[in-house]
Amino acid sequence: MKKIIAVGNALVDIMTLLENDEFLTKFSLGKGSMQLVDNVLSSDILKAADGLKKQLASGGSSANTIHGIANLGGNTAYIGTIGTDEYGRFFKEDLENAGIKAFLYEREAETGRAIAMVSLDSERTFATFLGAAVEVSDEHIIEETIKEYDIIHLEGYLVLNKKMIEKAMTTAKANGLKVSIDMSSYNVVEQNRDYLEFLIRNYVDIVFANEDEAKSFTNTTPEQSLDIIAEMVETAVVKLGKNGSLVKHKGEYFKIEPVVADCIDTTGAGDLFAAGFLYGLANDLPIDKCGKIGSLLASNVIELVGAKISNERWEILRRQVANI
Repeated sequence: MKKIIAVGNALVDIMTLLENDEFLTKFSLGKGSMQLVDNVLSSDILKAADGLKKQLASGGSSANTIHGIANLGGNTAYIGTIGTDEYGRFFKEDLENAGIKAFLYEREAETGRAIAMVSLDSERTFATFLGAAVEVSDEHIIEETIKEYDIIHLEGYLVLNKKMIEKAMTTAKANGLKVSIDMSSYNVVEQNRDYLEFLIRNYVDIVFANEDEAKSFTNTTPEQSLDIIAEMVETAVVKLGKNGSLVKHKGEYFKIEPVVADCIDTTGAGDLFAAGFLYGLANDLPIDKCGKIGSLLASNVIELVGAKISNERWEILRRQVANI
């Protein structure tokens, strides 16, 4: 089995169930988007949400993906930065409890947090205070660490950290790793399209994008987006939510059917799809089976609040994946 290391913004997710979308309007938050906020606004949002139901979980796109791979039995590691506070301790313990090798560097800033506001229609909107997470730097990308792995997975949010993400990608390619990236958010793609294309064309092997992200990147249909992205990389994936996903690998096209689910919260669906897909690649499975595992994991996480699947459900999933 191939070994996978992820780099990301180490965040603690604060899942918040909204009673209506007026809450988003009050804070000028675009529904379905990820917006960076400062510590003051983050605190104001938490204060306003004081009476709403909440759930705490370690998060960040890459961390969610690497958790999924680890829970399937993958050999995994994670690089990120945290504060010396309670959130930081929570994040580190959560990784280690999942069997993930944690390369976490402590900073003076507070641990990053993402307030994930879940609307009644299951759409989620993130107000993210990066805190210490943004301090992951090129100095934390150590060749001796990276070269021990076969695949490196990065989240699109890291395009805001150009020096670090280029160091991660160039170090990975120099040591024979496959480079995987999840576009992460349509507004991140819109604001960094040219730079993201530069990275993808020059360093990336595997791209994950949902329908909105793909449209922001190519301004075309999902099918056309798949073809455009596939011209740049070995493996392109466009996720279509309840309609499944499209994959093009080395010129070969695959339509991955969805797994029927009772959707409660879409948080983590894309991250867990990537987890299943990369786990399949790490085990040299055919691309259609990689997609099936991705769909299976995504369908399970949307039946729960947050991006974490229970241990009991993981036991069932591991058996289902073995059958695939």
